[in-house]
Amino acid sequence: MCLTLENDRSRRNSGTVNTQRTGYVMATSTISTVDADVRAHIVDVADQLFYARGIQSVGMDEIRTGAGVSLKKLYAAFPGKEQLIAAVLSGRHDLWERGVHGAVEAATTPRDKLLAVYDFLESWFGDDTFRGCGFINAFGELGATSPAVAEIARDHKDSFQRFVQELTAEVVADPDRAEELAAQLALLAEGAQTTAAIAGTTEPAAHARRAASTLIDAATGPSR
Repeated sequence: MCLTLENDRSRRNSGTVNTQRTGYVMATSTISTVDADVRAHIVDVADQLFYARGIQSVGMDEIRTGAGVSLKKLYAAFPGKEQLIAAVLSGRHDLWERGVHGAVEAATTPRDKLLAVYDFLESWFGDDTFRGCGFINAFGELGATSPAVAEIARDHKDSFQRFVQELTAEVVADPDRAEELAAQLALLAEGAQTTAAIAGTTEPAAHARRAASTLIDAATGPSR
């Protein structure tokens, strides 16, 4: 399973950026000045370069060359690198949600839906292009110097934890226990992404899945 914007055709055709999350708003100011397909192509190229090599090691001129556009057109679409970073992360957020939600929706029972999160991760970790979570990577590079990037990363992680909590609410009746379980399961997923990127193996997803199963069983058993 390849989690890249290049293969996300629905987003490529729309050429839009989600403005519902506050951290992404700054990327929308110049959408109408450049053809949507060209803009989406620039974002695709930037995403591949940023994810493979790191945001700070890739300059706008290299993105221009990779996208095959003039510098004038690049800056018409994105007046600054931070706007382009926001657009890339917005696309990654949408792609992540479609992947995770799709895996969860394919499962049948509430318990299986929770465990499907880790099945999705295992599939992703097995892709040759996997380099860890793009949001953790971006925060590690720019979180201390770019409040906008830090906010985008936090919004993404908060959104994932809320989604997991919606799932835990289906297996645990008590709201406090459901919230605690969601925090634990989300942490397992986050840790698995980092460990898999460093180790270069899919095994962290399987380990996290087994740990998640144990936590779910404990939370759904007799009251502690």
